[in-house]
Amino acid sequence: MGLAELVHKKQVSPRELLEAAISSVEEINPTINAVVLRMYEHAGATIDSGLPDGPLAGVPFLLKDIRASYAGVSTTSGSRFMSNNTSNHDSELVSRYKKAGLVIFGKTNTPEFACCPSTEGALFGATLNPWNLDLSAGGSSGGASAAVASRIVPAAHGSDGGGSIRIPASCCGVFGFKPSRGVMPCGPDLGEAWNGLSSEHALTISVRDSAVLLDVGGGRAVGDPYSGPSFGRSFLEQLSIPPTKLRIAVQREALNGAVVHPDCIKALDNAIELLKDLGHSVEEAVPEYDAAAVGAAYTVIIAANVQGTVDSYSDQIGREPTDEEIEPVIRFLAKIGHDRTAADLARAIWAMHKAGRDVGDFFLRYDMLLSPVTATPPPAIGTLDTNSSDVDSYLKAVFEFIPFTAISNQAGIPSMSVPLWWNENNIPIGVQLMSGYGRDDVLFSLAAQLEQARPWKDVKPPICV
Repeated sequence: MGLAELVHKKQVSPRELLEAAISSVEEINPTINAVVLRMYEHAGATIDSGLPDGPLAGVPFLLKDIRASYAGVSTTSGSRFMSNNTSNHDSELVSRYKKAGLVIFGKTNTPEFACCPSTEGALFGATLNPWNLDLSAGGSSGGASAAVASRIVPAAHGSDGGGSIRIPASCCGVFGFKPSRGVMPCGPDLGEAWNGLSSEHALTISVRDSAVLLDVGGGRAVGDPYSGPSFGRSFLEQLSIPPTKLRIAVQREALNGAVVHPDCIKALDNAIELLKDLGHSVEEAVPEYDAAAVGAAYTVIIAANVQGTVDSYSDQIGREPTDEEIEPVIRFLAKIGHDRTAADLARAIWAMHKAGRDVGDFFLRYDMLLSPVTATPPPAIGTLDTNSSDVDSYLKAVFEFIPFTAISNQAGIPSMSVPLWWNENNIPIGVQLMSGYGRDDVLFSLAAQLEQARPWKDVKPPICV
């Protein structure tokens, strides 16, 4: 929003902003590997053709390299198999971004098919954390989080099917918001992503930028399978309305038995004290649902969608992938998707819907649920590698790292990662807040309050523009 205001006041031109953003990519990206596709000529042509008078006119922007189709540009989904997948149309969300005046000038790194909480795919290599280059930037929107944290851009598109906006936001010390199911469009290529598990949105420095991007990107599109929640005002307007006293539940322990690192507990305790200081009621309570059954169903849905994606692209190009074109962990998931039945998928979807009802009951009693985002600080590069042939060790590492985020996707509810704490090694560790379905607006009110009480925009990593 700040850059858009400068353009509106003619204090800077869109061309100058684009050139500055390109310069930032060329300076920073060789170190962190966040931007994997440069679209400089497309961006220049967008400016030359005349920008629409939108609220974000002239602001440089990056797309995650999955599902965000841009006509004439490849969308690889982080896969060697799909490295030549060029779209002939814009996705609905990209069209909305363009109408808002955003100048899209590149795409960011993602692991293969966005199936990993770290961004270390074989196609483009690992994205490194600008706070410590030995650590993961998180995933699957790790390229976006690293680009935003290093100030290449103030905001970047992401997607979240199990924590893929919130996890990298926590790892890189930026704000990450996952909307309620149905708020953001997936068309025209999909009615919903991962059978409703995944939502599109963004990672940002400021809460305000996230709100504006949700305003311009959200809302029903033609052919959507169902309508999302409606809101009485814009999310930008919502930021100026302080939340009433909220009843906030706290979850300290992982339901899957993963050990929560002391630093993540310290980040949680820090947030609890801040919320109490702001006048909110905080007590320990956890939603009751069958975590094991939901986790098993979640795996079936993701596996079915991975195999479906591979099959669809195979049909498009007339051949199946070789073993070298699909990473071992993804091949493992695809085999599950291939071997399960249609009835298995139906029952998995039913389990997801039951999780939504169970968690929905919890949010009749509480306004928010506060928890860690991850069970550990950002792991070392190589800890979560989908190119590893040791699938069992990989899956164990995933379950130990991210036991808190997926329930938001499974229940279809909004959630966010807020950067409020850094450990003694100067590594950011976010906290997660989620609310009931359609209460995205209340989360934004609280996010604005937290940002005002504990500003983070000037806390920058060593690798930074």
